Amino acid sequence: MGILEKIAEIEREISRTQKNKATEYHLGLLKAKLAKYRAQLLEPSKSAGAKGEGFDVMKSGDARVALIGFPSVGKSTFLSLMTSTESEAASYEFTTLTCIPGVIQYKGANIQLLDLPGIIEGAAQGKGRGRQVIAVARTSDVVIMMLDATKGDVQRELLEKELESVGIRLNRLKPNIYFKPKKGGGLSYNSTVPLTQCSEKLVQLILHEYKIFNAEVLFREDSTPDEFIDVIVGNRVYMPCLYVYNKVDQISMEEVDRLARGPHSVVISCGMKLNLDYLLETLWEYLALTCIYTKKRGERPDFNDAIIMRRAASVEHVCHRIHRTLASQFKYALVWGTSTKYSPQRVGLTHIMEHEDVIQIVKK
Repeated sequence: MGILEKIAEIEREISRTQKNKATEYHLGLLKAKLAKYRAQLLEPSKSAGAKGEGFDVMKSGDARVALIGFPSVGKSTFLSLMTSTESEAASYEFTTLTCIPGVIQYKGANIQLLDLPGIIEGAAQGKGRGRQVIAVARTSDVVIMMLDATKGDVQRELLEKELESVGIRLNRLKPNIYFKPKKGGGLSYNSTVPLTQCSEKLVQLILHEYKIFNAEVLFREDSTPDEFIDVIVGNRVYMPCLYVYNKVDQISMEEVDRLARGPHSVVISCGMKLNLDYLLETLWEYLALTCIYTKKRGERPDFNDAIIMRRAASVEHVCHRIHRTLASQFKYALVWGTSTKYSPQRVGLTHIMEHEDVIQIVKK
């Protein structure tokens, strides 16, 4: 029996099993086995076949955004509208066969946008180059999930399932569980909150499935067995995702209103160029980028060339971005903007910068 058949059998077993107190250990064990087989499926095969065309694109710019979706939902049209790159778009499926990069220039930042080939059901098992598409998505900062508004929520559920099975967790935080394998001493199990979904016996069973008999486990939140398995495996990617519903000009106003009110959702129309500016604003928020302007002594600030940093970046991060030796020669900095109590304020290396602050660095 191959890995795919084993995965299908376990999934059938999970769907057949009733969820109650008596079956929770059995379900936990099945979920651990399922995660183990899926990890084996993602490993590249030992016998390397003929090398194909390169799929990944070199990371450039200040942030990277991946466009994921089923064929013919408007990904290539969106890329052509937002960037100066022309991606071939036609009325048949799989027009795009490889990864096409473009650059969005917004608020002084260069955001790399990747137009990926359409995903089909079963992509996680390698159907339709699905594995390569998902591998590129894992390296991005934000995923834009392009959906056809005329199809409702069907596409969204299928795509979420595909990404979930390869270890991409969308719009979720990393579970607050401390886990450390040890060489001896058995299992040390503790929790700082009352647990309703995981018991010590279940934790022990899951760890035994991974052949871990000595470990330290501390739950700092009420987590599910799935989240505990994610912590053991350790290769999960937690990233923000924007659900973008295209072709809203073809559905009723009530349906547009329903879709737009969903969490992490934006409705657009690439054909009629509707709501694209709001999508860019939301994307900027999700990327958590800030612009920092520099100023020389006795001169006006340079508002044409901003330094793009991640949110909650300190003065030290800004110094390293300008030059790697600047932090060691740093005396103090003068900052103008919303992060200070008064302008200019004299600050040290630990001061946290905010969007559109102006900084003047004084060296020793």
